Amino acid sequence: MKKLLITGASGFLGWNLCHIARKEWDICGTTFSHALDIPGVTTRSLDLRDFEALKQLFAEVKPDAVVHAAACSKPNYCQNHPNEAYGMNVTVTRNIAGLCADAEIPCVFTSTDLIFDGLNAPYKETHSPNPICIYGEQKVIAEESARSRYPKIAICRMPVMFGLPSPASPSFLQGFIRTLREGKEIALFTDEYRSSVSASTAAKGLLLALEKAKGTIHLGGKERLSRYDFGRLMAEVLELPSTGIKACLQKDVKMSAPRPSDVSLDSSKAFDLGYNPPLIREELEQLKGKV
Repeated sequence: MKKLLITGASGFLGWNLCHIARKEWDICGTTFSHALDIPGVTTRSLDLRDFEALKQLFAEVKPDAVVHAAACSKPNYCQNHPNEAYGMNVTVTRNIAGLCADAEIPCVFTSTDLIFDGLNAPYKETHSPNPICIYGEQKVIAEESARSRYPKIAICRMPVMFGLPSPASPSFLQGFIRTLREGKEIALFTDEYRSSVSASTAAKGLLLALEKAKGTIHLGGKERLSRYDFGRLMAEVLELPSTGIKACLQKDVKMSAPRPSDVSLDSSKAFDLGYNPPLIREELEQLKGKV
């Protein structure tokens, strides 16, 4: 089996990707703050910001391909700690792109829908980025740096994702479920829209991109739902009490990072390549009894 290096293996997306990809790849996954074991996957604890250690990893593993999923991805944290986040989100990405260019191997970099301002959805790959938060700004810089260093890199812009949690990193879904099961109220935005997919579906999209994509590609779902509508659907499908779900607006909640109102993605390009995300109801049905 060919060797696939996955960064951020303990993260929500990386952990799900390891479980999907191990069927067809010999995987080495990097972890940092949360070391963990994944059956069938070799894991290495590594600070990706240490360039010499990163080079040594490439020399030892000799990967045939790389998926760079590690990131400092919490927008509020990035807003409050921009310098720390920059090292992970930009510098590490540029270095990994360079090492993949030197080795002439396929590389996928996971970017975000938050590179857009929310005013012209649904967004195609041809729309110009215009981020309104530091996390989005850093991902734009990372895209440009990676593309400059390695023109053959595939840049996958990801939507907000849900699904089975990694032992170290849950999705927003777990917080929703816990709150409702405890009989507490949860306020969800009626004016924030995303094109969500499950992490397992996103992982399949990343592997497809590794094989077929060139340049930039969007891996959003086929539906545009507000946070509120997603919550109501989730409660219905997972048979959770829904009386605690309350509607609110973005302006009602004070957050460090500004949030765009609608960054739903037009993923037609990926659909044409064979990316086929199920409807959100179907994705949630598959999670019943597992989350």
